[in-house]
Amino acid sequence: MTTILLTGSSRGIGAAAHTALEARGCTVIGHSTAGGDGRIAADFTEPTAPQMLWEQALEEAGGRIDILVNNAGLFDANPVNSADIIWLDSWEDTLRINLTASAQLSRFAVQHWLKHKAEGAQRGRLVHVASRAGQRGDSPTHWHYAAAKGGMLALHKTIARAYAGDGILSYAIAPGFTDTSMAGDYLASRGGPGLLQDIPLGAVAQPEEIATLIAFCALDAPPSLTGATLDANGASYVR
Repeated sequence: MTTILLTGSSRGIGAAAHTALEARGCTVIGHSTAGGDGRIAADFTEPTAPQMLWEQALEEAGGRIDILVNNAGLFDANPVNSADIIWLDSWEDTLRINLTASAQLSRFAVQHWLKHKAEGAQRGRLVHVASRAGQRGDSPTHWHYAAAKGGMLALHKTIARAYAGDGILSYAIAPGFTDTSMAGDYLASRGGPGLLQDIPLGAVAQPEEIATLIAFCALDAPPSLTGATLDANGASYVR
């Protein structure tokens, strides 16, 4: 049975992905900051939390994790005119949760799969839930979020190029606005439905749509797609 570690699985895209992956017969080890409902608790603002999460998940999995889905994220406004220390604290929390924790977990996963390679076991897959913001930027109050997601995409591409020959595959998904609490707060702060004028489709994505892409990358995507980023933004950013 395929075992998946899924971060940020308590709501929104993560909760939808948890349901979709379990429906495919996978064992999903979930995570959230506070834990509960069978999820492992780990606060990614703490530098040691990703390692603690990985070790506990590996123990629950019986020593083998097949797929890592980096989905946990923080999306808080950080006005440029905030007090210096407040702006810096917000920047560092967002970078740590959205990028550094994903990098730490990806490192543990790659090391895990390289170790198992010597034993002739099947390799692993990484799925990174990034953002349209990582490609086209974001609002004036979200420098940190765009920078973190851009870093995640660069991390993903680097892993794909470095380890494809070892059978370690990396895929990324870049959603635009998605109907979650995070996006809802943002839409309200930027004028509500008027912001949809920037989306040719005229609608934001549903979490289940992004979950479908996560399941595809985790379970169905061909090896030759490694290194690719799948956009899901209603044609608001095309490349």
